[in-house]
Amino acid sequence: MRLPVTANARPPGCRRHLGRRWVLGATLLAAFVVPGCSREEAGAPKATGSFKSIDITGADYAQALELPDPQGKRRTLAEFKGKVVVLFFGFTQCPDVCPTTMAELATAKQQLGADKSRVVPVFVTVDPERDTPQVLEAYVGSFGPDFVALRGTPEETKAVAKAFKIFYAKVPGKTESSYTIDHTARSYVYDTRGRLRLATRHGMGTDALVSDLRRLLAEKG
Repeated sequence: MRLPVTANARPPGCRRHLGRRWVLGATLLAAFVVPGCSREEAGAPKATGSFKSIDITGADYAQALELPDPQGKRRTLAEFKGKVVVLFFGFTQCPDVCPTTMAELATAKQQLGADKSRVVPVFVTVDPERDTPQVLEAYVGSFGPDFVALRGTPEETKAVAKAFKIFYAKVPGKTESSYTIDHTARSYVYDTRGRLRLATRHGMGTDALVSDLRRLLAEKG
């Protein structure tokens, strides 16, 4: 799994960070994420302090999403307006980054107390081949009953990943079905008006995430 957001971070157990693909990821980050840190969307709340995550307010990507949940109902980001959405791309057999990210998000929600219901975690699988609806629902549900799981066809997954600037690629295993997947490890955070605001850094910690979520929840629309 690669971390284009934090070029000097390498979670244990992740593979193939070095070489030309890593350099390409860093180049894409510089081209697409870093410029967004200094731009403000028209009408966006003015910052009163620093976010712990990367502020990408005004970015022109990762704007629309429509994929089915495990029950086959097509879900969109628009339906979550009024709440803060944390969107993460991963897969259920991920050994480290995915469960760590999801567990930190579950803990962060609990720390929000009465505001926890105002934060919606959304998990999009990049492995629809193995992440069947039943597998995906059980995995995501283990982190919290209000976590939303989404699973598209391979073609839909590819299109959405491109639109959200998410990298993913199979890494062959010993058997055809034992592959793992390298993928971008950041999360996107949307404010209560449905606007893309932040890209989290993997490993930033629960306290930093809670701080950013509280700040977004406190903004007046």
